[in-house]
Formats: sequence, C-alpha cells, structure tokens
Amino acid sequence: MRKSREETARTRERIIAAASAEFREHGIVATGLADLMKAAGLSHGGFYKHFNSKDELVKEVAAASISSGTARMKANADKGPGRKGLRAVVESYLSPDHRDRPRDGCPFASLGVELARADAKTRVAATEGFLRYVDVLASRYDTLRPDQAKKRAIAAAATMIGALTMARVVKDPELSDSILKNAVDSILRSFE
Repeated sequence: MRKSREETARTRERIIAAASAEFREHGIVATGLADLMKAAGLSHGGFYKHFNSKDELVKEVAAASISSGTARMKANADKGPGRKGLRAVVESYLSPDHRDRPRDGCPFASLGVELARADAKTRVAATEGFLRYVDVLASRYDTLRPDQAKKRAIAAAATMIGALTMARVVKDPELSDSILKNAVDSILRSFE
C-alpha cells in the first residue's frame, strides 16, 4: 500500500527533526545514515525515498534548525523594546541550559565548523539564517541608524555563537559560566 503525500511529508519532517538533533549532539560527520534513521524510528533503506544524498539532508536540517532558532530569538526579542528585548535574547542564548543542551540548541554553535565545510547550497542556507539572527538582534538596537544597528548585531551574533561554543569546549565549569556571563555583559554594554 502506497503512502499518501501527507504521510510521506510527515516522514520526511520526522527524518529532518531526528537528524537535526543527532547532528547537533554528535556532529554531521560522526552521524551515519543508519544512526539518524534509527533515531527517526525508520529503517536505513528508507532514507533514499526522501533524500538524494546526505548533503541534501544537511541543507534541509540547517535551514530547519536555523529557522526554529530564529523563531526562539524573535520570541525572546519580543519580550520588550530595545535593551529589554536584547537582554532577553542574549541571556536566553547564553544560558547554562542552552550550553548544556546542544541537541536542542543553535546549529551554528554546535555545527559551525562542519557547516563551513558543507556544500555551497548548505552554506547559502546557513548564511541566510545567520542574517536572520542579525536582523532579530538589529531590531533591538532601535536607537541607532539601521547601518549601525546591523554592525552591532553582527558583532553580537558572532560573540554569542563563539561564546556558546567556547563555553561548551572548556572543561572547567567556572570558566564556562564566566565565558557566558562575560559575553552577556559585553553585548549589553554595546547597547549603551
């Protein structure tokens, strides 16, 4: 019996969701197709019914996970105008909870190096996603000219991604917490 288009679409979304979590937790290269299909509750052989290649899946995962990250950032930014919204975004992103849950977190912090080595289509999707992060942050620098707001937002986004990455890398818990706190403070000072 053939699956309906709706069932096929739901299965594809299930694969993307499972791959997104597996990639962010274990890395793209370290996650084999059998592993991600198992995480999706499907057999390995079914992968090619939905995707032509792992690269195609990586592009879809990057776009989907960046989109959900942007939605989270926007929801936090909407907690208040200007500095209040910026604080909500930055404190949520640079929280110990986000640091400790890469599986559910920002794909730039967990997959950045691998995304940099991905194919051109994936890098275009990542670039577009990064610019959406920048737009959310720039909207909180509402007292600045748009070009100045964008410059500060680019620096803030890069600081957030780098700080979260390093907070995950270091072995010392106090240093990790300090990285997060100092990055928050630095970004909030950029508002002044």
